[in-house]
Amino acid sequence: MTKIAIIGAGAVGATAAFYLSRETDCDLTVFDYGEGQATKAAAGIICPWFSKRRNKAWYRLANKGAHFYQELLKDLAASGYDGDFYQQTGVLLLKKDDKKLDELYDLALSRRDEAPAMGDLSLLEASQVQDLFPGLTGFARALYATGGARVDGARLTQTLLKASGVPLVKGKVDLEVLGDAYRVGHQVFDQVILATGAWLGEILEPLGYSVDVRPQKGQLSDYSMSHQKLDTCPVVMPEGELDLIPFTNGQLSIGASHENDKGFDLTVDPTITERFDQEAMGYYPDLRQAKVHQSRVGTRAYTRDFSPFFGQVPGLSGVYAASGLGSTGLTIGPLIGQFLANLATSKKPSLNPSDYPIGSYIAKR
Repeated sequence: MTKIAIIGAGAVGATAAFYLSRETDCDLTVFDYGEGQATKAAAGIICPWFSKRRNKAWYRLANKGAHFYQELLKDLAASGYDGDFYQQTGVLLLKKDDKKLDELYDLALSRRDEAPAMGDLSLLEASQVQDLFPGLTGFARALYATGGARVDGARLTQTLLKASGVPLVKGKVDLEVLGDAYRVGHQVFDQVILATGAWLGEILEPLGYSVDVRPQKGQLSDYSMSHQKLDTCPVVMPEGELDLIPFTNGQLSIGASHENDKGFDLTVDPTITERFDQEAMGYYPDLRQAKVHQSRVGTRAYTRDFSPFFGQVPGLSGVYAASGLGSTGLTIGPLIGQFLANLATSKKPSLNPSDYPIGSYIAKR
């Protein structure tokens, strides 16, 4: 029996726990501090096909991550669990420069053969959008992809952990090397998966590593729109950081910020949330009659070049890590979690780790 510790229960760690729990020869324990987790505070949009990032390796990963949700949902259903954290309601993209919509339509169309999950693409007039999202305004046209989806990060991890049945130990832990084994908390393990996001340095730096991972603060607000039925409305992606993400029970999430200079601060900054709220009201005036249910703050992990990485930690056999997922954590996190689970069990990897070299971001000092 192989004893495996998973440190971090966000999208990566919870998915790794779910897939490893299906192995009969693995004894698992998940450790999670629970403060500032990006996944728990996230309302995610799964729609990488409009991105103009030049990093082709990133796009391949994001596209695979978007498609992986169908596999994950089937695997959860086979285990008797509902994947209601994921809703494929479509995505509306808005641009101030209307000509950019034509360019992005052509870009997405060129990618569709390798991205069937994208669904149907269309350029819609503002009047046509009313059938999809009544009350939306402030634009002439919108680019619509029927396959875009929304994900509730907290429900995602809760479902995966429940389906795994793995013991969850709450609290901060460190990692100690014991010859060919590792101590985590008060237990000894054969292998360790580090899914600690922006806190990866706290685990590896005491062991003599330099880690290129930095915190990024993200804030969003949840509005209660009890007078509106938003269950089937698509996600709205206007220009800039602002997104409008409808959920069931009349919840509308507004955000999220990308603050690179706030460290691990988890306090709500009203100047940020109010700016988003004012921008959102320009697109959805009905928001003025709504109430803020809660504001959420999480800490994302990013690297110097904003690229993710994952694989075996250099010099530590049986220790695997992933970080730097940034704002695409809900798109690529589950896929990377499955990849790390496959590494730990010596299964054929579903990704090429050379595209995302961990040695470029983690090195022995």
